[in-house]
Amino acid sequence: MHTHVLIAQGQAAVAGDRLVPAALVGIALIVVLITFLKVNPFLSLTVGSLAVAAVAGLPMADAIESFSNGFGATAAGVGILIALGAMFGKLLADSGGADEIVDTIVGRSSPRTLPWAMGVVGALIGLPMFFEIGLVLLMPVIFLVARRSGLSLVRVGIPALAGLSVMHGLVPPHPGPLVAVDALKADLGLTLGLGVLVAIPTLIISGPVLARYAARWVDAPAPEMYETRPAAEGQRRPGFPVTLATVLLPVVLMMGRAVADILAPETHPVRAVLDFLGTPLVALFIAVVVAMFTLGRGAGMDRQALAKSVEQALPPIAGILLIVSAGGGFKQTLVDTGIGKLVADWVQNSGLSVLLLAWLVAVLIRLATGSATVATVTASGILAPLVGSLDAGRTSLLVLAIGAGSVFFSHVNDAGFWLVKEYFGLSVGQTVRSWSLMETVLSVCGLLLTLALSAFL
Repeated sequence: MHTHVLIAQGQAAVAGDRLVPAALVGIALIVVLITFLKVNPFLSLTVGSLAVAAVAGLPMADAIESFSNGFGATAAGVGILIALGAMFGKLLADSGGADEIVDTIVGRSSPRTLPWAMGVVGALIGLPMFFEIGLVLLMPVIFLVARRSGLSLVRVGIPALAGLSVMHGLVPPHPGPLVAVDALKADLGLTLGLGVLVAIPTLIISGPVLARYAARWVDAPAPEMYETRPAAEGQRRPGFPVTLATVLLPVVLMMGRAVADILAPETHPVRAVLDFLGTPLVALFIAVVVAMFTLGRGAGMDRQALAKSVEQALPPIAGILLIVSAGGGFKQTLVDTGIGKLVADWVQNSGLSVLLLAWLVAVLIRLATGSATVATVTASGILAPLVGSLDAGRTSLLVLAIGAGSVFFSHVNDAGFWLVKEYFGLSVGQTVRSWSLMETVLSVCGLLLTLALSAFL
């Protein structure tokens, strides 16, 4: 393996003048395939990886090995976590736990505080779920809240969408940040803690605060076809405290590990226990097992219903797993051709902030492909060689800068753009003035707060 990397680096050094064109050709090809030819991102990333290697002068046998190694390493590092997160999210939805969180928080809010409550609901629901799943789950609730309160659909909906999106970009154990954590070998607990610090004010600004103004620019009444969804006969929900505790369990375990690593001596037995429990795979596995009892059994689900819920969680994420893993293959190809090292050397000599560069790279790929996931994995690959010169804190901030850039200005090449447009009944222009604006504000706030934190680390 080491011999292969050395060979690849040697070949890249000989063809150094071809490295930048290789990277540009590869990324441009991915953009064209995804955006214009509507080729699946998995296939596009695979073709892009081979194109990078070909232009850089890397033999095809080595290129395939690089891509396969990166694909396998990413699938092993992130794939299990995505699968466990999907199982947890499905149990939360099927048990009625998600509805319980929504109804409890919204039921205790006044019309004035409803947008703030919806931001909290979006964040809680968004933590274990993919954006599209969380959006589908929340839409009927957003409609009902808007109708009952008399508030604009945008006034209520934008904070909830901001909650979903800020989790998607900044806070592990959501799969998006986990990809960057794995690629950059960042400390997960530290990244989680810093991510929460950045996410809270970012959510406030891009959610409830922005919604006050966006609602003036975009008039979107809630559809009248949505009514309260009655519970099935004999069905019960898990209680709110139990549901909330279950949702936050993996976060608490990972935070406990981070705190123990800071405060406890390396040989202390408590630290050893917390290090084990706070390992992402262990924390999420524990959360899924606990959810089977607190959420599944708490809702009266029998063994057959539990098995069905967990089983149905996996097919929808097959495509996501392939895309994320192919992104890892693309990253490894960039590393093995030496392109990443070339970028790292350029950054070190340019005086440009590493965090700002990471954000800009992610923004450009996001604008070009419309995919936050593709932006995250590609930017992580390009910036990976810089990690050796950064401490743990800066590496975690690099993850957050990439995450913030990956959600910048959603537009017509993003599936999320069309989901929001159709659900809210908006025109393209209205969607840009509400949803796209929210994503942009969220991205810029995330960057500014990350840069502010860097002054203290």
